[in-house]
Amino acid sequence: MKRPALSDPCPEWLASLDDAALHHALLERVEVAWQLCRDYHPRLPRPGVWCDLRGKCAGQAHYGRGGLRFNPVLYRENRHAFLSEVVPHEMAHWLVRHLSDGHRAKPHGREWRTVMTRLFGLEPRVTHRFDVERASPTPYRYHCGCQEHFFTSRRHSLARNGRRYRCLSCAQTLVYQPFVEHGKVTTNV
Repeated sequence: MKRPALSDPCPEWLASLDDAALHHALLERVEVAWQLCRDYHPRLPRPGVWCDLRGKCAGQAHYGRGGLRFNPVLYRENRHAFLSEVVPHEMAHWLVRHLSDGHRAKPHGREWRTVMTRLFGLEPRVTHRFDVERASPTPYRYHCGCQEHFFTSRRHSLARNGRRYRCLSCAQTLVYQPFVEHGKVTTNV
């Protein structure tokens, strides 16, 4: 494995940034990664950049919107790894998609892995290892015959409106179970 193609951001500098400066650092990092990709594919369009992604996902190449989406909570909490790994990961998706047969490539297939290793000099990891508790709260508890399951607000709303979910282990339908605090039922509805 060769050295990473993008410079290593200083962790102390990153820790000192407020939200506005942190957003600017992200935009600069995307620009540098895009320029690197343009050395390989000169007609690669510049992606838009949004920090509006929620949940457990750190980043997303969104072709319909024409750019890259990032999770601001995970970025704030994992600054160094985000700029070192997530930005190149998403830019690799952006590059592969814009190659002549990119629409046929598997999301983390051979082409994407090649871009990650040869262009960015990084190990092609499919998923991050960030703590997602604050980025993806799942406050709604459901149960089945074998375990508890925790739903997001959106999935809980779908379930309350009639969608059925089954446990992948025991195949029983999941049933909402309100939390009980000191003898008082909290419904979270």
